[in-house]
Amino acid sequence: MQRAYVLWISAIILGMVIMFYQRVTGPTYPKLVKQEIEQQIIKCKLPRSWTSGEKAIVEVPTQKLQGKFLVSYRRYKSYDVWATDTMQYKDGKYFFLLPTLPPAGKIVYSLAYYDGNVKKNIAESVVLRYKGKVPTWILIFHVLMMILSVFWGIRAGLEAIFRRKNLKNLSYFATLFLFIGGLILGPIVQYYAFGAFWTGWPLGHDLTDNKTAVSIIFWFVALWKLRKDPQHWKVVLLASAVQVLMYFIPHSVLGSEIDFTKE
Repeated sequence: MQRAYVLWISAIILGMVIMFYQRVTGPTYPKLVKQEIEQQIIKCKLPRSWTSGEKAIVEVPTQKLQGKFLVSYRRYKSYDVWATDTMQYKDGKYFFLLPTLPPAGKIVYSLAYYDGNVKKNIAESVVLRYKGKVPTWILIFHVLMMILSVFWGIRAGLEAIFRRKNLKNLSYFATLFLFIGGLILGPIVQYYAFGAFWTGWPLGHDLTDNKTAVSIIFWFVALWKLRKDPQHWKVVLLASAVQVLMYFIPHSVLGSEIDFTKE
């Protein structure tokens, strides 16, 4: 009982670490910027994901400076000419509203500071993708199922390493949570956000869809093997390892996007 408790705590800690890693390395996580301007350290988070129908807000919190911040932008994958505007200052921060785009539309923008003589680049080629609104309850349930699948998947792998006897039940729940979260709720979330249920192979190149499919296949194989041999720890360890490795692929890589050059 004591060992099982330790393994569960270990699984939860490891799961939280790899999920945090995936979150902060993904292409939709805000770009963190830190620059020294006029002897001040400027820190800001530049958005890389926003809700379609709303204008994305680019903000630089600081006291009012002598120069001005400039934002240059255009639609990503387009022949648009770059537009450049000056950020406004209000309530202790500079801000600018980027044009909104349809779901899966992307805009690329850069941020610079101009003191009247020299233009200093703050951030270049930041790509922001717009997405549709997803019902909150669906999103919460999806995230919950994916979190539980990670915890149970790692826990099953630890069970395999220590050759314990609960391989089948742990593998079953790991597979169930992943199936519901990744193959049922995942496509529903994606449909609300980008208008397509599936953009992985063979319909597209979305790595999030593809890695989910690969992981669930390994868990299905593990369950099939466990039916014949409940102590088949090697196949469980393999399925768990594959699931963990999939989380080292950042979320939303090669996801849905509009190619405006084809208009």
